[in-house]
Amino acid sequence: MTPWPKCPIIYEINTWVWLHDLSQRYQREITLENVPEEELSSIIDLGVHAVWFMGVWERSPEGVRVARQHPGLQIELSRTLPDFSVMDVVGSPYSVHRYEVDEHLGGPEGLAVTREVLAERGIRLILDFVPNHVALDHPWVFEHPEYLIQGEAADLAATENEFFQVESNVYAHGRDPLFPPWTDTAQLNGFDQGLRRAVIETLCEIADQCDGVRCDMAMLLLTSIFKQTWGPRAGDQPESEFWWEVIREVRNRHPHFLFIAEAYWDREWELQQQGFDYCYDKKLYDRLVQGNAEAVRLHLLADLAYQEKLARFIENHDEPRALSSLGRQRSLGAALTMGTLPGAKLFHEGQFEGRQVKLPVQLGRRPAEPIDQDLEIFYRTLLREVSAPVISSGEWRLCESSGWPDNNSYLNLGTWCWRRGDQRRLIVINFSDFSSQGRVHLPWDDLSGKIWHLLDIMSGDVYQRDGDELRESGLYVELTGWGFHFLSFGAK
Repeated sequence: MTPWPKCPIIYEINTWVWLHDLSQRYQREITLENVPEEELSSIIDLGVHAVWFMGVWERSPEGVRVARQHPGLQIELSRTLPDFSVMDVVGSPYSVHRYEVDEHLGGPEGLAVTREVLAERGIRLILDFVPNHVALDHPWVFEHPEYLIQGEAADLAATENEFFQVESNVYAHGRDPLFPPWTDTAQLNGFDQGLRRAVIETLCEIADQCDGVRCDMAMLLLTSIFKQTWGPRAGDQPESEFWWEVIREVRNRHPHFLFIAEAYWDREWELQQQGFDYCYDKKLYDRLVQGNAEAVRLHLLADLAYQEKLARFIENHDEPRALSSLGRQRSLGAALTMGTLPGAKLFHEGQFEGRQVKLPVQLGRRPAEPIDQDLEIFYRTLLREVSAPVISSGEWRLCESSGWPDNNSYLNLGTWCWRRGDQRRLIVINFSDFSSQGRVHLPWDDLSGKIWHLLDIMSGDVYQRDGDELRESGLYVELTGWGFHFLSFGAK
């Protein structure tokens, strides 16, 4: 493998559901081994750098059983699928039975076929890795009890749904310390050196099948968090951090293998220092949902080296669909924001077509929804521009804006720019529901003495501005609520 691009565009696909849709459409069984060429071409034509096939690993029979009997989940599933049947429950992809590609999806051979087709067109492949837990019936539960957090018989009665028993052993369910345990999982002991060696070997086997991994809830394995969550049950604290040790060893064998961390609780910088290439930018997501320009601007004041290792998104399989949570116009502004910032960009299959139903990961199919063709055109235009060299490898700068004594609506504006040689782009977004005006001050010293031709890439509108005025006073902008400009500059 060669090094990854600086700002990779990643496209997440719910593999099981996607293949079910294709099977319905083509009226025959579609697996990863026989995906129609036109379907893969449509993904390749988006201009993405990598596809994340979410949920390819073997689903747990025990996980399926637990999901089908979970009362709260049944209510959610029935609400999602009007014609829901218990057979639609295929189990959670994060309750991994074995790190083998599920035969229902085409098995290892099927994945290899699709990977080869993508690789021929320069598209890389990302898969999941779940470091915190495994399924209740994963082989390690029976063969390596030392790899798991163990309890005692008294724990079964003292705590509801926190422990379970297999033969004579009592184990903890996997958990995030802020929420109830995931009862379809068994908690791994990140302090155990035997487990760490097994994780390294597992990841190296995964690295033979793909180009990178998205690591589920990666911050749970940080020593400080793991110790706080499990205390004495975890045993002695190791000298080295879990991720520093694991990533270093995997990289010795696979130098360009990519690690992406699902990360929360302001632990992104810490995980970056331990070897992760990119960490989820949940803070940006939350601030876009809240719609506060100053909060977004303050976030973007962070060191560029830190920002370049963030993965920006406005939806994924864990979050609501952007169109449903933000509304149409606001979701467009949010998409332009995450797409034109430094770092990786994570898009979600169905986002471009305007899907609004958030699908529980335990479901094997989804409801039919109409395609929003205008939205699809917007996203295809955005991806084409975001993958252009001026943004993918140019210089990014945050811009300042100003207003007038009787009009401070400029505070609603977020603005930044890119430059690569003679190519320039300016992004201005109104992070409010109200009309806002201001002057954007560009950080380019060579504006004077020229007439500048400004093309708004998304709308097609064209403007001409005097370079002397741009340099001295800034670019005047007026935007409706959640309106935006994505401007290409050319001198005349």
